[in-house]
Amino acid sequence: MKLTSAMSGIRLATLAAAAALLIAVSSSSSFAQTTDDISRALQPKAPSGGSLTRSLNAPAPNPKADAEKQLIRKLQTRSIGIEPVAPPTAEERVEISNLARDKPAIDLEILFDYNSAVVGPKAVGALFKLGNALSQPQLKGTVYLINGHTDGAGSAEYNQVLSQRRAQAVRRTLIEQYGLAPETLIATGYGKEQLKVPHDPLADANRRVQIVNTTVSAGR
Repeated sequence: MKLTSAMSGIRLATLAAAAALLIAVSSSSSFAQTTDDISRALQPKAPSGGSLTRSLNAPAPNPKADAEKQLIRKLQTRSIGIEPVAPPTAEERVEISNLARDKPAIDLEILFDYNSAVVGPKAVGALFKLGNALSQPQLKGTVYLINGHTDGAGSAEYNQVLSQRRAQAVRRTLIEQYGLAPETLIATGYGKEQLKVPHDPLADANRRVQIVNTTVSAGR
């Protein structure tokens, strides 16, 4: 009897440990974001020094910011409808990537079926959180980049085209289902050009959609 009770205790302890491990692994996932997580990640950072006082002098010239704004305005002219006139060129993809480096951003796991760019049930949860976040007053009215990335399987050309179609599918859903203005969303597919885990090309983390706050107002 005592032996049976001891064995039962061991089994229960083992199950409890396994459950705790499963919870820890699940909660540590880099893709387990809430609407609030997305909103916080995309909030513009406070100015250096924390001062919000406006200077009476004219702002100093900022060639980098001016070039970024020019790029965004050029891309906006092709993004005034639900379907963009044309995707960014290879050269523009490089410029977009450079712009995104120091901007508020977050990686999301938006699931698609194999070789598909159709937004299905598996993608609804992530898009619901993203749509709600971008609809908040503090984030609405700014231009956002929707950058699609794949893992390292398959050819570069195949992955680039697929990632562009998927980024555009995310953009279309945000416009149609959440009422976001087309000119505030720019979709770009990078394929496997920018693996998040380069030492493991097939890692799940490589298959992601990066949302970037350009900090450029959608207004002219």
